[in-house]
Amino acid sequence: MNADPILVEIVEGTLASVEKEVETAIARTARSPMIRDAHDFRAGIHDVRLRKLTGRSYSALVQPVVRDFPVETMREGDVYFHNDVYLSEGGIGHLPDLCVTVPVFHEGEVVAFVQAFGHHDDIGGAVPGSMPSHARSVFEEGLMVPPIKLWDQGVPNTAALRIMTRNSRMPDSLAGDLDAECSACLMGARRLSELFHRYGRAAVEACFEAIITNTTETFRRELLAKIPEGTYVWEDYAEHDGVDEPRLHAQRITLSVDHAAPAPLTIDFTGTSPQAKGPINHAGDYADGVFLKKWLAPILRNLADTPERMAELDVNEGVVPLIEMRFPEKGTLLTPIFPAPTNARTFVILRLLGVLAGVLAKATGGRMPADQETIRYTGVYGEDAEGRPYLMREVLGGGSGGRWYADGEDTIHVVPDSRNIPVEFAEARWPFRVERLALACDSGGPGRFRGGLGYDKHIRMLRDASYMSIADRSILSSWGVNGGLAGRPFRVEVAGREMEGLVDDHPVQAGEIIRIRTTGGGGWGSPYDRDPRAVAADVRDGKVSIAGALGDYGVVLDGDRIDEAATAELRARLRPEKRPFFDRGPGYPRLSGGRTAAEVDDL
Repeated sequence: MNADPILVEIVEGTLASVEKEVETAIARTARSPMIRDAHDFRAGIHDVRLRKLTGRSYSALVQPVVRDFPVETMREGDVYFHNDVYLSEGGIGHLPDLCVTVPVFHEGEVVAFVQAFGHHDDIGGAVPGSMPSHARSVFEEGLMVPPIKLWDQGVPNTAALRIMTRNSRMPDSLAGDLDAECSACLMGARRLSELFHRYGRAAVEACFEAIITNTTETFRRELLAKIPEGTYVWEDYAEHDGVDEPRLHAQRITLSVDHAAPAPLTIDFTGTSPQAKGPINHAGDYADGVFLKKWLAPILRNLADTPERMAELDVNEGVVPLIEMRFPEKGTLLTPIFPAPTNARTFVILRLLGVLAGVLAKATGGRMPADQETIRYTGVYGEDAEGRPYLMREVLGGGSGGRWYADGEDTIHVVPDSRNIPVEFAEARWPFRVERLALACDSGGPGRFRGGLGYDKHIRMLRDASYMSIADRSILSSWGVNGGLAGRPFRVEVAGREMEGLVDDHPVQAGEIIRIRTTGGGGWGSPYDRDPRAVAADVRDGKVSIAGALGDYGVVLDGDRIDEAATAELRARLRPEKRPFFDRGPGYPRLSGGRTAAEVDDL
């Protein structure tokens, strides 16, 4: 059946509206700060062929649910649940990500799925928050639940809920969040059922097909056509795994481009390092890499003609046919063998976004942004004045990379729609004061287009507590590209003592200050080509120091006035004859045996 183009627009808009309504319902009814306030959760809508239809954000997969519970056995009111990394077909990265899936029915048959998954406070394991940074096994990370039926025709499985909440240090938050997610997805399923009732199954499914096909053709025509045919190789690194001493854990991509092939892009991960002893592994080699294809595809949008067009392009299942993935043998960072730990797998999958951007920068002469911030979790836990246990964990963003047309954005959260926890809420709920929340001056990588800035946050504890952190980019920086310089790395000091990126339980005394400075994005283009007026404006805004203006940009300031002659003379003296295409920052030689560049950095 051919889809009516007007109906396609109606259906596409309805899907986006339902997805947003599900997420809004979760945000309004959840109990944990991580879900309700930080918004570290996602919803998605999939058709009965398990294809993701919505593209505003990424989501988990329906494949593991249908694998264990055939579609013909499902009934209205059923809700399915899972968080098992190795039985999720690559859709779940670590155990705190809990996923609920609800089938949508029309005339007694399953026609679609509504799904939500989010990062929850605690699902058991060795440390509060279920992310032990020194874990050597997934068994240390919390309760593993393979796909189960959590609600049976509208009746909750109270035994399963009791088991999960009993394993959690925050049982009330966990129960409240799960109730919010199940109820929101059931509501979304009713909304989609109404869509099928209104227009009929054949017409709606024809629209689904058109939505996916349109994405495939749009990406092929507008984005992939801009990548020259050939083979390109690049790699980047995680810096530590919580068990071994810091070293380079490589994620390598060999990108082959053949516009005549059914899948124009082939992404080969051969050369990726062996699986780590610690928890930075990601089980990505399941379901033909479908999750990673949709995870990486948003990077391709940087090839759009304009930023406005980039923002219009959604990533749904339509990108999957365009990409072939080739994984190395079992036992690498992307093909770990059970029970390898995975709770800090963000170090790998977020680095892969940068690796794809880097390899595309090589292919397109630099028409890609420099490296972006890496997600990190920082927090404290202890007991409040009434002796009740608490956990404050926050996902703080950082700077995005400079682009070929503009500076990077400041304090961007790589998880879409996520945010930091409001100071007023935090101080009212937990025993500390936030004495500073500002932009981290000089953190953005110098360039013709500067990298975005990270946060500078100071927390004064009012009671004894323990500090925790799951973060990298504490040694290696967000790289600069096309002559741009790397941004500043992640830094934390507790009472003046510098912390490593992976910390489970460092004691903090009442009255001591935790200073958190998140990463800055890499710079794009030579900093000596940046307009001196833009540098002076950054100094006025507190984004660049006077010393940074002089040393990083070669701009001489006399108060608010630019000394143009002295600036021209200084820039001529400082400008190198040749600057590397990639700048990995001063931390790279520390882990590479003194080398300042990798062999794959050559164009």
